[in-house]
Amino acid sequence: MSILQQNNQRGFTLVQAIFVLVVLGLLGVAMMRLSGVQSSTGVFALQGARAYQAARSGLEWGAAQAGSGVCNPSPGNDLSVDNFNVNVSCTSQSFDEGSGSYNVYRISALATFGSYGSPDYISRRIEMKVGFQ
Repeated sequence: MSILQQNNQRGFTLVQAIFVLVVLGLLGVAMMRLSGVQSSTGVFALQGARAYQAARSGLEWGAAQAGSGVCNPSPGNDLSVDNFNVNVSCTSQSFDEGSGSYNVYRISALATFGSYGSPDYISRRIEMKVGFQ
């Protein structure tokens, strides 16, 4: 009877080995995908920070223009900052307070990289208000 039991169990170890190899292979593929997602997330975070800084420099440029009395009421001031396209727009409003008159400028900057819908597209929009007498 022991000879029959040995003959029936010969292929069972092979099935276990194949199962273990398949599970380890799937685990390896999942870890590689997770590693790829993690590295691309870091790249997108860096590009987002660069877009934010490009938009900030657009705001600074717009504030300098507003300080000299130039404010374009419609979008159209395009700048290029480190491969980012920065669109700066400005609106102004005058206020009278006491014996003085103040101009308040609302400046908006939109920094974009790539074309909308592409995998590497990134954009940041920031705004600020600045007042001059």
